Order: sequence, then C-alpha cells, then structure tokens
Amino acid sequence: METFTLAAVSLIIAVSLVIQKKNDPVQLSFASLCLAIFVFKTAAFFHGIFRTEYIQLIEYLGLISIPSLAIIFTRRFLHGQTLFAKDDALSAFLFGLAIGMLFFTPLSQSSYLRPLFMFYFSFILAVSYISLLIYIKTRADSGEKRRMGYLAIAVPIAIGLSAFDALYYFGLGFPPLSNLVIAGLLYFILLIIAYPHLTELHELMVKALLVSIVTAFAVVLFYLVINLFGHTALPPFTHVLVACFTIVISISPFKIILEKIFSAIYPKSKDAFTSLYALDAKLERERALLLEEMAPVFAHEIRNPLGSIKGAAQFLSSEIGTGENGKLLGIIIEEVDRLNGVVTQFLNYAKPHTVNLNERNINDIMEKAVSLIRANNVSEKIAIEVDLQPRLPLMAVDGEQVIQVILNIAFNAIDAMTEGGKLSISTAGGAGENGDAVEIVIRDTGKGIKKGDLKNIFKPFYTTKERGVGLGLAICQRIVRNHGGDIRVKSAVGQGTEFKVRLKNPPKSRGAERPTQKIAVAEARAAAASKKHG
Repeated sequence: METFTLAAVSLIIAVSLVIQKKNDPVQLSFASLCLAIFVFKTAAFFHGIFRTEYIQLIEYLGLISIPSLAIIFTRRFLHGQTLFAKDDALSAFLFGLAIGMLFFTPLSQSSYLRPLFMFYFSFILAVSYISLLIYIKTRADSGEKRRMGYLAIAVPIAIGLSAFDALYYFGLGFPPLSNLVIAGLLYFILLIIAYPHLTELHELMVKALLVSIVTAFAVVLFYLVINLFGHTALPPFTHVLVACFTIVISISPFKIILEKIFSAIYPKSKDAFTSLYALDAKLERERALLLEEMAPVFAHEIRNPLGSIKGAAQFLSSEIGTGENGKLLGIIIEEVDRLNGVVTQFLNYAKPHTVNLNERNINDIMEKAVSLIRANNVSEKIAIEVDLQPRLPLMAVDGEQVIQVILNIAFNAIDAMTEGGKLSISTAGGAGENGDAVEIVIRDTGKGIKKGDLKNIFKPFYTTKERGVGLGLAICQRIVRNHGGDIRVKSAVGQGTEFKVRLKNPPKSRGAERPTQKIAVAEARAAAASKKHG
C-alpha cells in the first residue's frame, strides 16, 4: 500500500505541474523526476504481484532514470550553481543503464550488484544535497534562501524517519515509512517550487496543514458513513488515511483537467467550475461597474452648485473685504475647495482607470518608488530597509499605478511612525499554480491598527485621520484588483503593520479577457452616461 501511495502521489504532482503549461524549467524537471518515480514504484508494486520479467524491466528503467533526472532538477533548481557538470546527467544515465543491464545477466545473482547500485544512487542524492547546502551558504539573506533552508532541514528529517524501516526488516513490527516519507517530501518540494511567494515556514506549514485537515475530515467522514450504513469489516486506518490523502491532493489537477475538457466541448460551461465565493466576487465587480457609470453624473451634479457657491462667496468677499464677514466667506471658499477635492478623489476611486499593461520587472518599479520615498523628506528617525528578490518574472502591469499603490501605503506607514522606526520593503515571487506571481511586502514598526479599524480600512471614506478623506487605500485596492491581484494587511497595536500586495499574470492558455478590455467597456459606458445627463 505504501509503495502504491508513493506512485500515486508522484503521478499527481507530475500531472499538476505539466497541465499548467508554464514551461518553467524547474517545474518541468521536477515533474519528470516525479514521473520516473511513478514508473519505478508502479512497476515495483505490480512486480510484487505478477513477478514477470517485463514489469521488472520497466521497474529498472524507471529506477536508472531517477539519478540523471535528479541531477537535471538540482541544476535547474539551484540555477546551475551545483557540484554537477552539465554533462553529468547523461553520464549518470549511461552508468545506471550499464548497471541495470547487469541485472539480466548471471551477475544478477551476485550479492554485490544491488548494494553497488544503491551506493551509486545514494551518492547522486548526497551530492545534490551538498550542492543545496553550498548554494544556501553563498546566498544573501532573502526569501529564496529561507525556502531553500526549509528544504535543507526537511531532507535529513525524511532520512531519519525512513531509517525506521530497519525496525520492520528486523521483525519488530514497526510499519515501513520510507515510501510515505518520500511522498511527503515530494509534496513539500512541490510547495516550495510552485508557491515561491510563500517565503516563511509558517506559510508553507499552513498550506500543508490545510491539506492535512481536509484529509482528516475525509477519514472521519468515511468511518462515520461505514459505521452507519456498512456491515463489513472496517479497512485498516492507514489504508483509509493514505487513500483520502491521495484523493485530496488530486482534486485540484483533476478539476483543471475537467475544466479544459469541458471548455473544449462546451465553452459556455465555465461558470460550472466557479465557486460560490468567486460568484460573489463577480457580483462585486458588477456593482463596481455600476458605480463607475454613476460617478461622472454624481460628480457633475455636485460640482455645478459648488462652483456657484464658490463664485458667489468670492464675489461677496471682494465686496465686503476683510473683517468678520470676510473671514466667514474665506471659510466657505476653503471648505468648498476641500469638498471639491473629496469629489476629485471619489472620481479617482470610482472611475475606470485605463491600465496600460506592459511587461515590467517589479524590482525596477520598486527601486523608483523607494527613491521617491527617500526624496520626500523622510525623517532621519525612520530607517528604510529594502530586500528585492532577484530573477523575478516579468509582470504585465501599469508601472505608474503600481508606484501609486506603493507610495500610498509607504507614506501611511511613515505617518504611523511618529516616534521613528523601520520601513521594510521587499519582493518575492516566481511561477505559481495559476500563472506568474509577485508579492510586494511593506512593513512598518509604527503604532499599528486597531482590530476594529482593520476590517474597514479599505472601505471608501473610512478614515481615522482628522482631515483624511478615506479613499487612499480604497484606490490602492481598486488598482490592485484591476491588475487581477489582491492586497492583504495584518497589524498589531504597538508593533506595526504589514501590507502584502500580490500581482499575478493570468495563465496564457486560459484566454482570459485582458483588464484593459473590461476597463475600456466601463469607460465607454461612463462616457455615455455622462453625455446623457448633460
């Protein structure tokens, strides 16, 4: 059962990476490695049942291809900075093929042949692990280095757990764990390469914990149904647990495959794969479009009387001159200007922004934003720390609007650090599950945001500032959503606040509508409404 589990998990991981059509060398090389493990373990499982030479041949072919594919994955995962040379993958395959052929000769009876192959196999994996350690040591502190460090810790833990197999072979009744441990390690590597924006250990663990909770729920539900309606002997707990885990991690790739099939056969079936939460988001977008249509009319109807009020006040002020009445007229003019500014900000929030998408390096945009922050007379009490992950994927963004988002959040952070502190700005990202993604993180050590205020900070006109309008963060959220991204925040009073802006490129294979298309439609509707109402 454990052998079959490793084979199934390997196949699911390979399929989930291939169907994304990302053409990412790291993901494709890992998919190839997992596919070789699937072939090896599947053949080993069936060879234990049927004992045929053909299945044994497939088993050996899968086994001898693993070292060479491990070398290819290691070189791509570590960007070529390994102890392996470029031609070592071919040499490893030929050497493994030579040893594998000996298993079909009289030498197969030798007691040295299998240990020789296992030593060679272990040597390749050991060199891969040493290359990982060297790569980590030479890297500067960054999100990538932390993720690599987590893998460096996971590998010896997996080896230690697999060592318990010796207890089973000595007849101590301890179940073999190596196949299950390897399956878990492969899934952990998948999380690291498929979700590069998860740079902290707790974020990776939360992702794994979610799978564990769903698996546990499936196990409980299975036994509940069997106990209520079944009359047969219950299967072993480990078998049920492994089966549920395999089903849970296969749901996402299986859903993507079904979606592609249904989209090809019946293109109008796209909403069948949309969750209720996504439908709610669709309704929210429709409400936003309605607001975009109404905003120009609303602004026009307010600005006309405001202009009349200001003109009359200015005329009276010129007639009356200075004095008590002149001061009152000055207040009227000042407040009219402030209200006009509020209307302008409302239009900036509500009107459809034209997003000029171009492939840009987010780090270039961040460097420009940081230079603007430094040039804005930032207090000497505030230290600015920048950590930009290299080799980020190019993102289709409007650079000026992204800078607007960064500046708005950063200046809010600076305002929150009245007594000084540290402003940290970092980037992370890479090829994600549903397209390239980049995450921008802005942290401060200011006064923080109260829990009651935190849930309202993106609401239009909500502000805790005495003279604030409350549209800055709402505009930031609108810009990020127009880019197909999301913005999240967490804060602790007295400790500081962290904003995470995640931008992503949609998968090219989906043929998704470009944001500029939606915005152009919204602009046309808004212009028509404005013209209709004068």
